[in-house]
Amino acid sequence: MSRLTVAGDSVGGNMSTVMTILAKQRGGQKINQQLLYYPVTDAAMDTVSYDEFGDNYYLTKEGMLWFRNQYTTDEKARAEITASPLRASLEDLADLPAAMILTDEADVLRDEGEAYARRLRDAGVEVTQVRFQGMIHDFVMLNTLDQTWAARAAMDLSTDWINKKNQR
Repeated sequence: MSRLTVAGDSVGGNMSTVMTILAKQRGGQKINQQLLYYPVTDAAMDTVSYDEFGDNYYLTKEGMLWFRNQYTTDEKARAEITASPLRASLEDLADLPAAMILTDEADVLRDEGEAYARRLRDAGVEVTQVRFQGMIHDFVMLNTLDQTWAARAAMDLSTDWINKKNQR
């Protein structure tokens, strides 16, 4: 395999970036880029976007509490990078492949996704980060939104980004 991109949305974004970190740590398959749509990066659930959008939007704080508890109820495990890659050290993040992180305005996960983009940049990783205004969590995957300008733009940006990275 000459070029490998990992991609995921929401918890899949978490799994993709964790797989990238673990592949680096364990000397696994080289991952060339990571594409993360509104990723889960911190199990603390204590950001401003949780306060702003935790009720009456598609993905609620209550829903995220349920998902988090399915993963683990152990606070120590929630702080590990497998649940909270935002808490990874700069050393753990250094030399990771380029990342594209797409977030949406009206989403409890917005702030942690954008914080993860900043954290990767602080570690020297090339990051492209775009926020889609007026959109809710999962806007790229929801059938009712898949033909909106934002969903089409997100898919076009993602495709163009991967294609450009694969030409290197």
